[in-house]
Amino acid sequence: MSDSSTTNFTHAAQQGQQWVNELAEELDWSQPRAYRLLRCVLHTLRDWLSHEEMTDLSAQLPVLVRGIYFENWKPLETPVWDRTKEDFITRVEDAFSGDMLEDPDTAVRAVFRLLDRHISHSEIVQVRNSMKKSLRDLWPAG
Repeated sequence: MSDSSTTNFTHAAQQGQQWVNELAEELDWSQPRAYRLLRCVLHTLRDWLSHEEMTDLSAQLPVLVRGIYFENWKPLETPVWDRTKEDFITRVEDAFSGDMLEDPDTAVRAVFRLLDRHISHSEIVQVRNSMKKSLRDLWPAG
């Protein structure tokens, strides 16, 4: 591996770790738990968006986070049709079976705030506007 490839790989890992650290700090959670939340919310969000909007968002994610975002993606099964807030929250809660979330709305809101800090405002507006109002209300109005 060339020096620049190693540098790019190291930078991607640092960016991914920074996102997890920010989320863990905001929620006062362990890093593994924050990573699991980030991963689950990204997967659920990905599956809720149209393919065009989902790929537009992915273009602004750090390389490592983008890999997490696309992990196990099944294009023929997305976007899901039942896209209510309750369905979104249930999917996130299911990822925490045995480690129940005390306040899943707050947890999801924290990931949305993280995205809000790192993704362009115009892209966030497009993502928010593609969601139903009940789920959009979890996203900071920024």
